Amino acid sequence: MKFSESELHAYVDDQLPAGRRTALEALLTQSPDEWTRVVVYRQQNAALRTAFGPVLDESVPERLRQIEPRKRYGTRLAIAASWLVIGGAIGWLAHAWIGPRVALQTLPHEAAIAHAVYSPEVRHPVEVGANEQEHLVNWLSKRLGARLNAPLLVAQGYELVGGRLLPGESGAVAQFMYQDAKGRRLTLYVSRLPGRQRDTAFRFSQEDRVAVFYWIDGSLGYALSGELPKAELLEIATVVYRQINP
Repeated sequence: MKFSESELHAYVDDQLPAGRRTALEALLTQSPDEWTRVVVYRQQNAALRTAFGPVLDESVPERLRQIEPRKRYGTRLAIAASWLVIGGAIGWLAHAWIGPRVALQTLPHEAAIAHAVYSPEVRHPVEVGANEQEHLVNWLSKRLGARLNAPLLVAQGYELVGGRLLPGESGAVAQFMYQDAKGRRLTLYVSRLPGRQRDTAFRFSQEDRVAVFYWIDGSLGYALSGELPKAELLEIATVVYRQINP
């Protein structure tokens, strides 16, 4: 079964019939590239709603309602030119101000999707295994342009499986995967965020069955994901945070 471009957009806009939506989601779990497209489309939608939502609700100013017919053509040209200038300004503001906010809002969702796609994998859960940990960390650090490390979670019962490079809205994304003796897996998603960022405290998001604790540290966004109780995941997230910020 295949899906069209129009169906993908309908899915992003929550306009796809329930039956077809379920079928498409099943296909998307097998296609990481398409999942990435969905994430990007949702980010674009969120940015547009934030930037232009208030404008759509505004009424037409009374001074524009009273324009004489012979003056309307010239006035329309002036209004159109004004909107071009305003549009450019909004675009710049959306990139500089809205962009970072949208990136933070979408971080847990992106991390949960990446977790749902790769954590069930048996033969190829990672690109580089834990036996090449030094190479893995150096490679991902180079691609993100920031020094990373793979937290040690042995005391919490989790061993490093390895990691992989993923595409993100702002460039490369790193994913580290861990597994305990019962086969449960955790993933640490690390993304470089656009613009200037302020460090944040832990935030929690429940994305279907995947629980996510996420935070910002400098120019990087971190999200720890797993199908674990909130309290248990928080304890591990605290350990991760302390190792990243010794």
